[in-house]
Amino acid sequence: MTSASDWQGTVGRSWASEWRRTDVSFSDLTPKLLAAIAREPGATVVDIGCGAGELSIAVAAARPQARVTGVDISGDLVETARSRAVQANLAFELADASQWQPASRPDLYISRHGVMFFSDPQAAFAHLAAQAAPGARMVFSCFRKAAENDWAAAVAALLPKGDSPQASPTAPGPFAFALPEHVLRCMAGWQAVEFEPVDFRYIAGTGPDAVAEAMALFRRIGPAAAALRTLPDAERAKIERRLVDLVEAHHRDGQVAFNAAAWLVSATSDHNDG
Repeated sequence: MTSASDWQGTVGRSWASEWRRTDVSFSDLTPKLLAAIAREPGATVVDIGCGAGELSIAVAAARPQARVTGVDISGDLVETARSRAVQANLAFELADASQWQPASRPDLYISRHGVMFFSDPQAAFAHLAAQAAPGARMVFSCFRKAAENDWAAAVAALLPKGDSPQASPTAPGPFAFALPEHVLRCMAGWQAVEFEPVDFRYIAGTGPDAVAEAMALFRRIGPAAAALRTLPDAERAKIERRLVDLVEAHHRDGQVAFNAAAWLVSATSDHNDG
């Protein structure tokens, strides 16, 4: 389980410091998500759980006449996103999207893996719908099952039993929205929900030091990070050796890549002014 306090603390700081590597890790997925977003109208766009801002920045550049706002609960991530922003039509807000009151009613919500961490997802999605313009659209990505994501399943298999980061399949965390039936239950206030399965390559490391890059990522981000911070020295060294072997086994042509699987989810708000 990954809570709001985690994002406001250690997890948020890790993602903020590792934003270049996390952007690379999603570099095969992001163009697919941006293509889905490009098919949607929207002049007042809100990026839910915007993280370090890559998606918000790309959408603001593609829609110079739109107003794009990235919202995240992590002060470290919002500070990082603001440091990267150059467009006049882009802003970042430190806020919990499940309670945030936008100045203008969004007609398009977007998110790259930022919606699976709400403590009360039904209330959160209902709030988002209530704040939106009539007929507003939403497009987001989320991971499918951990077993379909080799980067997570293979790394988790190296860890001591009981160190799995998400014991409950629907607890807030990276795989909370893996099951479409659960997502449908969560999306109060939204209708015409559609799921498009997308397979992609999770790029853990690239370049002349791809293995070192992947190890740096996994030490800070993902299933192994918490264990490597807290295990006794001897156990940590054992996990590190196994992790190096795994990373080297996935090193090809200057990249460390793992099979990954996501949903692209789209929906329409049922809110109206009538």
